[in-house]
Amino acid sequence: MVREIGKTNTIFNQFLKEIRSESVQKDRARFRRNMERLGEIFAYELSKTLEYKSEEVSTPLGAAHMNIPESFPVLATIMRAGLPFHQGLLNYFDHSDCAFVSAYRKHKKGQDDFTIRVEYMSSPPLGGRVLVISDPMLATGASMVRVYEALSEKGKPEHIHVVSLIASKEGVDYVKKEMPGNTTLWIGAVDDELTAQAYIVPGLGDAGDLAFGSK
Repeated sequence: MVREIGKTNTIFNQFLKEIRSESVQKDRARFRRNMERLGEIFAYELSKTLEYKSEEVSTPLGAAHMNIPESFPVLATIMRAGLPFHQGLLNYFDHSDCAFVSAYRKHKKGQDDFTIRVEYMSSPPLGGRVLVISDPMLATGASMVRVYEALSEKGKPEHIHVVSLIASKEGVDYVKKEMPGNTTLWIGAVDDELTAQAYIVPGLGDAGDLAFGSK
């Protein structure tokens, strides 16, 4: 299942427009904050899919019965670009456990081809849990699939949510093909073009560099 939430007219698209804008991107702090805001909106939308239970809470004047999540998902992100986006998700799912994966493109000298290297992973057990993997950009989809393969060493999740701000059609198709059937994709916008160097067009540029400076 693919949910492209930018298709609905909401304030989400204002923040998405700003992170795409060359002029607004010059304000690095605002770029990070907008990624965080977008993560918060994704968290709100994703929360509608969780299982809920009734719980009583005491107020100064009596008792109220509230429906609250039965459990919170594990929030995983790909460092470093995903960190502000992850923080937005964590602002709402503040009872969640977190997982972090270091993955990068290893280019062949003088060529556009690359492989995905995973060098570090920290994750709680994932068996039977809901897993959310966030990465701002879903270009070829190879990084997302490789990161899930690494995380799967910690157990088989009950459900997987892949959350990205901008994706290419190619990346969406690849993730749908390679990820397990119990996967939902949450995308802000799907762009048509992917360059030979695997950059999304129009996209927004390099999210990690825009958030934290050039490598």
